[in-house]
Amino acid sequence: MPTTPDEVTCTISGVTGPNSRGKTGAGTGGQAGPGTGVGQRAALLVRGGHVITMDPGAGDILSGDVLVSGGTIAAVGTGLTAPPGATELDATGMIVAPGLVDTHWHMWNTLLRGMSEGGPGYFRLCRSLGPAFGAEDVYQGTLLGCAEAINSGITTVHDWCHNIRTPAHAEAGLRALAQAGLRARFSYGYPAAHPNDQAMDLAGLRRLHAEWAGRGADGLLSLGMAWRGPGGSDPALRVPAAIYRQEIDTARELGIPVTVHACGPRAAAGQIGMLADAGLLGPDLQVVHANWATEAEIGQLAAAGCPVTISPWSEILVGYGLPRTRELLAAGIPVGLSVDTTALTGNADMFAIMKLTQGLANAAAEDEFALTARRTLALATIDGARSLGLAEVTGSLSPGKRADLIVVSATGPNLGMVTDPAQLLVTAAQPGNVDTVIADGRVAKRGGVLTTLDAERIGRDAQRALNGVLARQGPVVR
Repeated sequence: MPTTPDEVTCTISGVTGPNSRGKTGAGTGGQAGPGTGVGQRAALLVRGGHVITMDPGAGDILSGDVLVSGGTIAAVGTGLTAPPGATELDATGMIVAPGLVDTHWHMWNTLLRGMSEGGPGYFRLCRSLGPAFGAEDVYQGTLLGCAEAINSGITTVHDWCHNIRTPAHAEAGLRALAQAGLRARFSYGYPAAHPNDQAMDLAGLRRLHAEWAGRGADGLLSLGMAWRGPGGSDPALRVPAAIYRQEIDTARELGIPVTVHACGPRAAAGQIGMLADAGLLGPDLQVVHANWATEAEIGQLAAAGCPVTISPWSEILVGYGLPRTRELLAAGIPVGLSVDTTALTGNADMFAIMKLTQGLANAAAEDEFALTARRTLALATIDGARSLGLAEVTGSLSPGKRADLIVVSATGPNLGMVTDPAQLLVTAAQPGNVDTVIADGRVAKRGGVLTTLDAERIGRDAQRALNGVLARQGPVVR
């Protein structure tokens, strides 16, 4: 393939693209061919970039190097020596940062992207089309979400799967996550349009938990519960206390984390207080949204150690109001950022989520510096990891942690130079600027091209899956 002066051949996976510079010894970069899923881990040295470690003890490193070995960050510094057989990735003029962390995403309904207004509305859309999803449709929707995550620089996802109709549906979601090679919490949920007076499939959850040792994808995947609670955000959900207590009691018996939507829309006000009064809050319970939480309820979350995930794009588009970012942070609550659902928000651009998070917080405070870019970047990296209980594993470029990192090129017209790298990532960067993604030590994107997943084939398969769902669709559920 011919090249221009601005285009050089990447030596990993035979991919050619702008800014894809590589120098390889005996190593292969640890990759499989495009479309085959995760590859092998190999020694990698990312050299010469502006490294944002998000580690308070290390700070930023100009012209820094990151050495990866066996899926672990072995060293971060300057002038590091590549071990024999290691692959060197030239990051000169680029920004090297931790992989981005999503803390709540309904990945199965990625197939429904751009359909919420015709649903009519997001919740009715899910209740109407969710029952028509077969297990393979959950797989295709989740895999499409995974491909977009990698393309966007997201290396950790929380798949809140609230359409598990059979054990095969759960298996399908897990299969997609494992194939993509992302770090993920898979939260086992209830089927779309499930009757309020019936518990979710707790026997299926117990079976999956009992078998988890063989399904964890080498430690990348963990199990949680997607809990309805008293009803969450969906106005059709009004779950009796005996049912939602049975569900959360099962999760706590199994020792798995739980996530619930609470106080999102105005109509859901008071839900956090209800959970607090019932003694159900705790550090194992992640709360989604909390837009209408009172100051007292925010205090209850803080006292209980509950993390919160906010999804500013979905919250403003669906009409919940503004996220309570500043208030939650001021209370010392662990906060992460959420894609939520691309059926409503359109895409999984974590850079845009960061920018909106900062902008809304500063607008509400009438203060340009109420939430800085670097503090916002922390929400999408180390704080997001902390909110998922993964701060010792990922979220910063610290020796000993797993090797989840991104390399962002500054050559695009929306960047053009490296000034304040944190502010650039939050306010200017886009998924198209992500040159390289390394997830658990495996190169998943290089030279701006996915290297382990075939995006075009995944898109074609997703369209076929959606066509099948639409053909099987029943009447609209109001």
